[in-house]
Amino acid sequence: MSTETEAPTIKTEIPTDGQTAASDELPSKGVASPPVFTARDLTVYYGDFRAVGDVNLDIGEREITAFIGPSGCGKSTILRCFNRMNDLIDIARIEGSLLYHDIDLYDPEVDPVAVRRRIGMVFQKPNPFPKSIYDNVAYGPRIAGVKGSMDDLVEESLIGAGLWAEVKDRLGSSALGLSGGQQQRLCIARAIAVSPDVLLMDEPCSALDPIATGTIEELMKEMKNEYTIVIVTHNMQQAARVSDRTAFFTAEADEATGQRRGKLVEYDETSLIFSNPNDDRTEAYITGRFG
Repeated sequence: MSTETEAPTIKTEIPTDGQTAASDELPSKGVASPPVFTARDLTVYYGDFRAVGDVNLDIGEREITAFIGPSGCGKSTILRCFNRMNDLIDIARIEGSLLYHDIDLYDPEVDPVAVRRRIGMVFQKPNPFPKSIYDNVAYGPRIAGVKGSMDDLVEESLIGAGLWAEVKDRLGSSALGLSGGQQQRLCIARAIAVSPDVLLMDEPCSALDPIATGTIEELMKEMKNEYTIVIVTHNMQQAARVSDRTAFFTAEADEATGQRRGKLVEYDETSLIFSNPNDDRTEAYITGRFG
């Protein structure tokens, strides 16, 4: 982009004790080294309830990683760990470790706001601001104090989200007048306007029709040339179409309490997950025998 901005400083010091050992605990399943994210024994609690636990995986750079599994298995909860959105829930806490480019995201010195500038998020339901199309895209850069031509940044962000041709003649119109698919692409443009490194997408197509869904999927394939993308989806066909790697989560009842707790069952290349999974639970889910 022609607009210049510095990547926000996530922390002032990076502790190194134990980090190398943590990153070597499990094989990376061929993920590019070093990975963008490294999760080891990542566990999320809501109060005393263990919602999802013992998640170990590496997220490769400029790949699309899909999280699949039945409702209540913790896939969205884990996704929200990656940009510390769970911090906004008072009773939420995590155990284990989560590194971003070898930086401990949950170190006390880390600024959560800076994290969210580098690791953007697109939600299940399009959520444009009640502002113009232009102001939706420009909002984040203005808050961040980005210097340079805002017009150029808005145009380039809308081009990157595949929306420019459809809205270039009505940038001053309300974003609420766009179709659902256009609104979701506007939210993607808004996310990439602050030059993130990663895009997290929590069921971004669940509220869209098949045509709009196809547009978003093609956009994701193009965007992975510039961004690392992690997507949560209930649509297994979508995961098979767009992702490079897939993590299958499930929920199992605790023997003592009967409460259902999420867990990561299997993580591998998408082609292998859908053609030759290692775990019977994965095969049962992708063949429709449960979930």
